[in-house]
Amino acid sequence: MKLAILSRNPKLYSTRRLVEAAEAKGHEVHVLDVLRCYMNITSLKPEVHYKGQILTGYDAVIPRIGASVTFYGTAVLRQFEMMNVYPLNESVAISRSRDKLRALQLLSRKGIGLPVTGFAHRPDDVDDLIKMVGGAPLVIKLLEGTQGIGVVLAETEQAAESVIEAFMGMKANILVQEFIKEAGGSDIRCLVVGDKVIAAMKRQGQEGEFRSNLHRGGSANLIRITPEERSTAVRAAKTMGLNVCGVDLLRSNHGPVVMEVNSSPGLEGIEAATGKDIANQIIEFIEKNAKAGKTKTRGRG
Repeated sequence: MKLAILSRNPKLYSTRRLVEAAEAKGHEVHVLDVLRCYMNITSLKPEVHYKGQILTGYDAVIPRIGASVTFYGTAVLRQFEMMNVYPLNESVAISRSRDKLRALQLLSRKGIGLPVTGFAHRPDDVDDLIKMVGGAPLVIKLLEGTQGIGVVLAETEQAAESVIEAFMGMKANILVQEFIKEAGGSDIRCLVVGDKVIAAMKRQGQEGEFRSNLHRGGSANLIRITPEERSTAVRAAKTMGLNVCGVDLLRSNHGPVVMEVNSSPGLEGIEAATGKDIANQIIEFIEKNAKAGKTKTRGRG
């Protein structure tokens, strides 16, 4: 097969591992910087160009699109879909998961466990917003934040009001969520491929840190997850329409709750924690499923 990986940096661990796994199975792999792809969208025959060449003959495309380039990255991916190239994750599903508010609304409609979450526009709604999520302590999140950046734990209602008003003063979109104290600063990353959780790890925040992101100095260990956690992760992935994703869960007193569904999960932490060859399983999934035009939307919506 001829595979394209949309990645800004071929040296990143996840990109490198996917290239190694694909080449080990005899596939031809090209890493393309998504921002250097450009498109002909006026003709009846959609094209993607790269460094002066027209890209043709690809069987599948693996998007590793960073949050900061979601808009352009999904446009390039949509163009590949219109050319009947099989996407590992579809452009619509990636856009859906990157919009944290939309993702939570879709998950809630399917009855998937979530922390109590509020969203508001005007500062005079702040008191009721804080009450809605059960009062302080509570978590305030920037909608556009990634890797734990833009996530604040407000210990008191006064602190919560100040932070919310400050964010709103900057015209930032924020979510306010109940603080799941019983999680103890840890979460569970489930890596879903197809309709299975193929690996899971527990991420623990540093002492005194409620965010468990590995980028913030958290640690990761292998964990056995419950059937309910497994089912929640698979249902969350399916609701987003993602074939491969990381689903972040917290263990709460009322069962597993989904914090986020990540459409471009890093492989380094979870491969190290579990000892599993996840890159190989992703390539195997593509081998089984990649057929021309086998996308739900074909770039239409």
